[in-house]
Amino acid sequence: MSAPTLAEIEALADAAFAALPEKFTRLCEGVVFHVEDFPDEETLDEMECETEFDLLGLFRGKGLPDGAHLAETGAEPNMVWLYRRPILDFWAESEDTLGDIITHVLVHEIGHHFGLSDADMEEIERGAVL
Repeated sequence: MSAPTLAEIEALADAAFAALPEKFTRLCEGVVFHVEDFPDEETLDEMECETEFDLLGLFRGKGLPDGAHLAETGAEPNMVWLYRRPILDFWAESEDTLGDIITHVLVHEIGHHFGLSDADMEEIERGAVL
């Protein structure tokens, strides 16, 4: 048995995203998703991580509460990163399925895009059709 590859994690993330409530996903137009093994050094420093395993995902961009709906010339798209190795490490010590963990990380990071509370994000996760 081998660990899921970047492509396999990306496929799980695509499936997790597709299972989320439509009222949530349709508002994500233009958000770009990336799967990497680890965050880069700049991100680790910026987020004050002690190790490269401390961060499961990250939202970068301008969230809707910050005016993301306003077009800006030359602006980078909003992006969500999922970090494969930290997610797998977390999964190894969890009773949750890998799909559930990926769904949780996706909702949490996208939730930053919307400025949602933790309670809002939990409700969205409960609404996922897996």
